[in-house]
Amino acid sequence: MLHKIKNFFARYKNLSGNVFALSLVSLLNDTSSEIIYPLLPTFLALTLGASPFFIGLIEGFAESVASLLKLFSGYFSDKFNNRKLPVFIGYALASLTRPFLSFVGSWQQVLAVRVTDRVGKGIRGTPRDALLADSVAPEKRGLAFGFNRAADHTGAVIGPICAFVLLYFLAGDPENPTARDYQQVFLLASIPVALGLFVIVFFVRETPHEDLSKTAAVTPIKLSLKEFDPNFKRFLVVVALFTLSNSTDAFLLLRAEQSGIAPALLPLLWMALHLSKVLFSLIGGDLSDRIGRKKLIFAGWIVYALVYAGFAFVDAAWQAWVLFIIYGVYFGLTEGVEKALVADLVAPEKRGTAYGFYNLAFSITVLPASILFGLFWDRLGAAPAFLISASISVGAAILLLTIKTKKEFV
Repeated sequence: MLHKIKNFFARYKNLSGNVFALSLVSLLNDTSSEIIYPLLPTFLALTLGASPFFIGLIEGFAESVASLLKLFSGYFSDKFNNRKLPVFIGYALASLTRPFLSFVGSWQQVLAVRVTDRVGKGIRGTPRDALLADSVAPEKRGLAFGFNRAADHTGAVIGPICAFVLLYFLAGDPENPTARDYQQVFLLASIPVALGLFVIVFFVRETPHEDLSKTAAVTPIKLSLKEFDPNFKRFLVVVALFTLSNSTDAFLLLRAEQSGIAPALLPLLWMALHLSKVLFSLIGGDLSDRIGRKKLIFAGWIVYALVYAGFAFVDAAWQAWVLFIIYGVYFGLTEGVEKALVADLVAPEKRGTAYGFYNLAFSITVLPASILFGLFWDRLGAAPAFLISASISVGAAILLLTIKTKKEFV
């Protein structure tokens, strides 16, 4: 058993320097982001008076903008054979934007800040994923993306701890923070992502491919799905369908509060979720290289459906804690694995564009998903909203089985 554990970590130890540097940047960025995120729904609902519908609108619209921009950033990173510059610009925009949350006084202003922040995510996301895929051999893609997601989620563990500590020391009453207490925490949250910019400048290396540049010169890369085979297109449709069930996690945090978890403990609940994500991202990435990506994604989507069905009936704080931990299994089995699968399905010179279309598949349905979930919650109640999402995700998991995953590109 000990020998297997050593071998498991040894496989991660041999990843490239780019993977470690980009993963450190992800850790720092998510530390910053996740100081803010678990506090934002309560800040919006209790201090700014936003309803579940408007909370869904804010997060859904912000993520939709980010996903749409990833299409163009991925395409241009292929066209100009440059990944590092858009990665830097995207993280720099996040660093400049987040401090403005400390001055907002309405949900409309929060919407403007969140959308601008997500624009940065849209600029950096696909070039970063393409750079990760370029930096490792095909047989280590699952490991690379699994490690990157684990680092990202480690930041999401550190972030809520920082949020809890900051709120404890800055708020006059940590059990009932004021709007100003939240805003002070939001201001300090921008520090970690600024540190990540130095890591990008000094430790991330561009990996230009001369052969890909020659290929692009003969056959220019086009921003069109016609450039890809039907199997990849089918995968995008299935992803879009699953995303229709995948509304913002802000609703899970609101549901957790309804079950009896105090607002001051929500950052710790969020931390527990990301601890689960860290563990299962490492396990999922490793397994996908050995037993196949599709099996893990299918299993992850079924876990997602079971968790949402559980949230339909949650009525005690301990149940919410258990469901959040199981929810981390879903992320570990799907997030990095889906990105590794995209790299398997497309040629290297089209990888940035492919990640762009992969993220576009999210943007098509992520906004309707959050808005519809908010409407269902307002009109029908929380339980029906969660059960509807669970049903859609099961349907998408079944359709996933029609995707062929044997072909792999270097």
